[in-house]
Amino acid sequence: MRRRVSLATPNQDSLTASPLQAAAGSLYTGDPTLDSSLSRRCLVVDDEPRLRQALVRLMRGDGFICLEAGSGVEALALLETEAVALVLSDMRMPKMDGQELLRNLRIRYPDVAVVMITAVAEVEVAVACLSLGAMDYITKPFVFEEVRARVAQALEKRRLLADNRDYQERLEVRVKAQAERLETLFLASIQSLADALELKDPYTRGHSVRVSQYGVAIARAMNLSTTLTAQIELGGHLHDVGKIGVREEVLRKAGPLTNEEYEHIMTHPVLGWQILQPLLGDNPVALNIVRSHHERIDGRGVPDKFAGDDIPLEARIIAVADAFDAMMSKRPYRNGLTFTEAMAELRRVAGTQFDVNVVDAFFEVARNEAFIPDDSGETEAIKLRAPTR
Repeated sequence: MRRRVSLATPNQDSLTASPLQAAAGSLYTGDPTLDSSLSRRCLVVDDEPRLRQALVRLMRGDGFICLEAGSGVEALALLETEAVALVLSDMRMPKMDGQELLRNLRIRYPDVAVVMITAVAEVEVAVACLSLGAMDYITKPFVFEEVRARVAQALEKRRLLADNRDYQERLEVRVKAQAERLETLFLASIQSLADALELKDPYTRGHSVRVSQYGVAIARAMNLSTTLTAQIELGGHLHDVGKIGVREEVLRKAGPLTNEEYEHIMTHPVLGWQILQPLLGDNPVALNIVRSHHERIDGRGVPDKFAGDDIPLEARIIAVADAFDAMMSKRPYRNGLTFTEAMAELRRVAGTQFDVNVVDAFFEVARNEAFIPDDSGETEAIKLRAPTR
């Protein structure tokens, strides 16, 4: 026969182990970061002292450290200083009813398991509480076995939710590590593309590396963020990848280009963008550099004839770096310009071909004596000194 709680007699089943003790004892096993004693702490909230005391005796008899509150307001105040794993709350109370208390608990203490206490006539309301986040509900008058079963079930749900959340967090860490590894491999593959390009065109050997270094130096001189600077570095490495699609005889031509050849070679920004767009969709800065590094401030560039600030800043930076290195590089049909001549040419076309602010930043880099001769024998270009930290 099932026994109902006596309001005057202590729980006489308290001397034997119960499902509640088993559930409480197993809670958080396997996660050493959580305090296992918390799983044996509960709060009973009811404005009727006799009913509240009956539940308290039952829970304490089953091994719980049990706190009491006479209202929802009192319960929230108590929880500011006392942590519990379980709240048993009456539905009808003055000042703050059970539903309102439940809403507050879901927001402020989402890890607490909540079991609602309701009269038989209020079952529909109790079911509505389940949709608000309650783990279960108990109807009055109480039955020992039912209370134990419902509480044990609520604590088991709480444990499973905690385990699932911990698993998701660990999975996210693993996924992030794998994503970083894939990104490293991806960037290595992209660098191989740039290296392959320079094998096609020996006159540009080292060009993408130098352009990338110049771009980083300009970005630092302009006090751009570390993240943007890193993306500019990548874009500098990749800015000429589209030349993979340019005819080899045009790239290797020993003399000046014809108009048709020049137009053909100037398709490389769009070709590079088309190659990289599926791979660099989450790095628009690098894509902007690849597509727009031959745009001009006066709107006469390619491929989109952007002008002024419509040209992305990162592309304006690499445009200066690219032109400077190109002017300094030898070709079979011409010698490279001297450093002084190349800098003077940048200043001459600042405001028409190049962004004045970017050119000013490049001059600041030069004033700081960041350049040293490139002794590779492949070019008259210069390299950047390693920055001092």
